[in-house]
Amino acid sequence: MIIKINRNILLESLQKLSKAAPNRSTIPILNTFLFSTEIDNLQIRSTDLEITLVSLINVNIIKPGSIAIPQKTLIEITTALPETEITIEVLENKQVFIKTKQGNYNIAGTAPEEFPNIPQIDNKKEIRIKSKILKNIIKKTIFALSRDDTKPSLMGVYMEVLEKQISMVATDGHRLSYIKSKNFSSLGYEGSLIIPKKFLNMVIPLLETQEDTNVWVGDNHITTTFGNITAFSRLIDAKYPDFRAVIPKDNEKKIIANKEEVLSSVKRVGIFSNRDTKQIDFIITKDKVSITTEDAESATKAKEVLNIDYKDEEIKIGFNANYLSDVLSNIDSEKFIMKLNTPISATLFNSYEKEEELTMLLMPMRTGLT
Repeated sequence: MIIKINRNILLESLQKLSKAAPNRSTIPILNTFLFSTEIDNLQIRSTDLEITLVSLINVNIIKPGSIAIPQKTLIEITTALPETEITIEVLENKQVFIKTKQGNYNIAGTAPEEFPNIPQIDNKKEIRIKSKILKNIIKKTIFALSRDDTKPSLMGVYMEVLEKQISMVATDGHRLSYIKSKNFSSLGYEGSLIIPKKFLNMVIPLLETQEDTNVWVGDNHITTTFGNITAFSRLIDAKYPDFRAVIPKDNEKKIIANKEEVLSSVKRVGIFSNRDTKQIDFIITKDKVSITTEDAESATKAKEVLNIDYKDEEIKIGFNANYLSDVLSNIDSEKFIMKLNTPISATLFNSYEKEEELTMLLMPMRTGLT
């Protein structure tokens, strides 16, 4: 194989494809990029067996062929080069010869036959959605995903597609975020699936590159295309818990407050909380909330008082400051609604302007206050 390619074009594709690289792998071939020629195009692939990225680039092909090239070395040398034309030649002994104006470099390649195949998407059906909307519903849920690999269903976002509504849900057992939208077109697909976190994190920046996104869902995989990049992901094969059953319907104590005021206060007071529990307490009285914390280990304490809109009886409730900050940060409106029942039952959070589209839940911590 002999090809000529611009350094900037190559580097841009390698940086995108590297996002599918495994964090740690005992399978050497997964630490390579697969280069293969297709008529006038160069196809480059990367995979960790769960996620596969494919890039198709128009290049000058002098001699067709294929080779697997180590990712780390190739990215490092391409990054270190200025803008220039790069010639990549593969010798019979699988040595990769890189020629530039600056010099010549050799890398030991690997037989392309060892590289995993592109996933086959069986019975695929299409969903069409505005990229801006898809990015928003991913970002509004992904923060609540679990990191507990003993509960695989909670390590992915649950997506449900109905005839006129698409929704996403994520929870780690302490917090939950549920958002829905009607601005999409289901072109044959209706159902539910669990999408891995790594795939969603990977597509968020790619969604900024196009106005509309087409997603294809198969029996075991999901795939979508962004310009010259096609992304594949294996779906999480697990049963998702009944999230609707844990969303309380009897939270009648309602607070309306300024989002930025409360968020800023939570962040400041949280600095003085216990480093392990991160607990802060809300003492809510008529039109006032005291946000407090005290840590005996470090002999620190903090208290702030804010004006709010609240007419019900006094209630004292504790939260993890980091979790609460995540929830409030994902509310876009100037004000938010907080709905409570008891100090030990789940608290609901909604956007003030768009209450029906986004619902977030946060489990409280026992305050120890009397």
